[in-house]
Amino acid sequence: MPRIRLLAYDAGQCDPKRCTSHKLVRFGLLALVPRPTSLPAGILLLTPEAERALSPADAPRARRHGLGVLDLSWKRGRFPRVPRAVPRALPYLLAANPVNYGKPFILSSAEAFAAALVILGEEDHARDVLAKFAWGEQFFALNREPLAAYARAVDSAEVVAAQAEFT
Repeated sequence: MPRIRLLAYDAGQCDPKRCTSHKLVRFGLLALVPRPTSLPAGILLLTPEAERALSPADAPRARRHGLGVLDLSWKRGRFPRVPRAVPRALPYLLAANPVNYGKPFILSSAEAFAAALVILGEEDHARDVLAKFAWGEQFFALNREPLAAYARAVDSAEVVAAQAEFT
């Protein structure tokens, strides 16, 4: 089965040496698009502003249209609108990256992709993504139980219900 295509818009707001998206591009695991509106129609867009949680029910759409993120600083204001995308929020997870270690919800782009891939039933792909980072395995260790619960959920409502166990 082909892998889920990973795409990102890079707003150029982070240190390129520490940017997880740039590292994934260097390894051929991610493609960058020049503007948010260049993300393909129907793509699942991981954004904290989404009203629905990502769930295993989203896997067919991800396989068909891809999975995307907007790589930008959360401290610099709003996320740009991507009208043709299907927004989904990640549930409660802890960051393992050195910048935000232990902070809930504030994941790097690589962590967001890996979490989404696990929830969508693509754990091998998720592990390939985070294998490029010294702290990658720590992300899986910190979030083992929540990720397993979210991956067992049937739909967004069950993901939200499972999230209550971990917050």
